[in-house]
Amino acid sequence: MKENQNNLVEMTKDARDCINSAHMRNGVRMIDPSTAYIEDTVEIEAGVVIYPNVILEGNCKIGADAIIGANSHLKNTVVGAGAHVRQSVAIDATIGEKTEVGPYAYLRPNASIGNECKVGSFVEVKNSNISDKTSVAHLAYIGDADVGRGVNIGCGVITANYDGKRKHRTTIGDHVFVGSNSNLVAPVKLGDGAFVAAGSTITEDLPSCALGIARARQVQKLNWVKPETP
Repeated sequence: MKENQNNLVEMTKDARDCINSAHMRNGVRMIDPSTAYIEDTVEIEAGVVIYPNVILEGNCKIGADAIIGANSHLKNTVVGAGAHVRQSVAIDATIGEKTEVGPYAYLRPNASIGNECKVGSFVEVKNSNISDKTSVAHLAYIGDADVGRGVNIGCGVITANYDGKRKHRTTIGDHVFVGSNSNLVAPVKLGDGAFVAAGSTITEDLPSCALGIARARQVQKLNWVKPETP
């Protein structure tokens, strides 16, 4: 049994080396080929750089001059030319040209990211379309949403897509600004150029170029804290 396992390990290593060598002959640069695990179904164009501990599975297609950063795991994912993926996971997703993903982003099935976008650290995208030049920089959940072009989504924004029984979609128009720590409760639509104030919970459609504020007013209770006696 141990001999069979050793043989299997050697066969796997030989197959990996063969696949990686073929990609490098075609103009792919691998920082450490011994730690790149690439299935034979993966297509990689010339000029791509692959860092250590990368896993590429299934029907991945990596466009020219893209960079796949260390510890990234991609499955059935298309990466556009010039894109940069840093320490992230993508499954059944599409990443546009010159788009930056990560570190520590999670693209779940049917996440489609446009060109020149930013999907930053600890951002999760599921079953959503994000158009070109949109930024979701950090700490956000975008689920079951259609996001327009040139949108800025702040830190801590959540599309509340599940009501306990069904999933609902959020629609965000072009050039919308969604302030930090906001909740968009689906189904809801934000018109082009709309602005959501930080800390708002939006439950009704917001017209184009409108400002949505949905939060309680600040209350101050003076002298509420008694000073400690020495």
